[in-house]
Amino acid sequence: MPYCHTLGGTRYHFDDLRTLLARATPLRSGDVLAGIAARSATERVAAQMTLADLPLSVFLNEAVVPYESDDVTRLIIDSHEAAAFAAISHLTVGGFRDHLLTGCDMAALRPGLTPEMVAAVSKIMRLQDLIAVAQRCHITTAFRSTIGLPGRLSVRLQPNHPTDDLLGIAASTLDGLLLGAGDAVIGINPATDSPQITHRLLDMLGGLIERYEIPTQSCVLAHVTTTLRCIEAGAPVDLVFQSIGGTEGTNRSFGVTLALLAEARDAALSLNRGTVGRNVMYFETGQGSALSANAHHGVDQQTIEARAYAVARAFDPLLVNSVVGFIGPEYLADGKQITRAGLEDHFCAKLLGLPMGVDVCHTNHAEADQDDMDGLLTLLGAAGITYVMGVPGADDVMLSYQSTSFHDALYLRQTLGLRPAPEFEAWLARMGLTDRTPELLPPSFAGALTV
Repeated sequence: MPYCHTLGGTRYHFDDLRTLLARATPLRSGDVLAGIAARSATERVAAQMTLADLPLSVFLNEAVVPYESDDVTRLIIDSHEAAAFAAISHLTVGGFRDHLLTGCDMAALRPGLTPEMVAAVSKIMRLQDLIAVAQRCHITTAFRSTIGLPGRLSVRLQPNHPTDDLLGIAASTLDGLLLGAGDAVIGINPATDSPQITHRLLDMLGGLIERYEIPTQSCVLAHVTTTLRCIEAGAPVDLVFQSIGGTEGTNRSFGVTLALLAEARDAALSLNRGTVGRNVMYFETGQGSALSANAHHGVDQQTIEARAYAVARAFDPLLVNSVVGFIGPEYLADGKQITRAGLEDHFCAKLLGLPMGVDVCHTNHAEADQDDMDGLLTLLGAAGITYVMGVPGADDVMLSYQSTSFHDALYLRQTLGLRPAPEFEAWLARMGLTDRTPELLPPSFAGALTV
């Protein structure tokens, strides 16, 4: 269905919903590379004005990726709850923005929202809008620690090593624990996808957590099939990791299907290793992966990213994060684009009900620096980010990119008055690693964890 808008005496024509969403997206290099971005700032404004007047019901009648050929589209449509949508079915995208900013019950709306609706409203929001809405979304999950409670900020301790050396990983892990990192997960990106090395890393982390009774979870971020082999071999698997995308073709490029993810979740649940919860999945996403896989169907990268969150929420994950600047400047060229994308990703995921973290990061060939990352980190803290990364010195020597350090996470906690996960905070106090009085999990949260 075509959409039109006249602005400044010029009539702008958008062939379909997919084109309208792409033209309305704030400038980013990936959409330019794909040839779908607005051709001028004026056309972008015209598209955003058109989008603001678009009824939300349109998104239920016009798929940006065909239902018949894409299992992610089928998941989105088949899981949509009309009763939850009824409360906002009369609204336009612009009216939905106003509704969100007035303090509505977002939890009640979630089952009625599609990723495309959420992506659309984010495109007409300024940064403070994205922050103001997201900071009211509290998504709580648990395994051995409780993630996402109000007033809390968790940290993934990321002790990567270029040769998967156990001593080097142990040293980085100790460094992070001493600085209060690791309550989200101790998560290693292995240098290879070898089942034997993955098993060895899992044994080391499992032994560490058991010996010191650390209320956290471990994860080796190998491919899901490698983790399944480790489960079959008796490895101490806490979380199953997988990178995911917003189309069937993108997930196929990662070597996964929705059925495979379901199989992996069932396998992890069968181990029954959690102590305070049963959220066992860890997903990573990032704008640009669908374009890189030539599986974007002409849809802008931010809308495709939001569709990945529909995949994630179907599997009740403990953790999800966008590796926002990791894919490179071909998709997000500079600090300004990375900042906008990070806040969009966090907003969309939280609105859809995910325990969202962001890897505040950039590659060394992007037009970005640590000042840009400090700014995004602080904005995400204000927006209620669930967790961030803790990398020794903020420089990942295995993946060769710049992220956030253990000290960056301490800065954010101290500046905004945020605390670690309650179980982990109590452990830090017990081990003499903090002089703060631990605040234990309130009894009212027992049995009330949601995703």
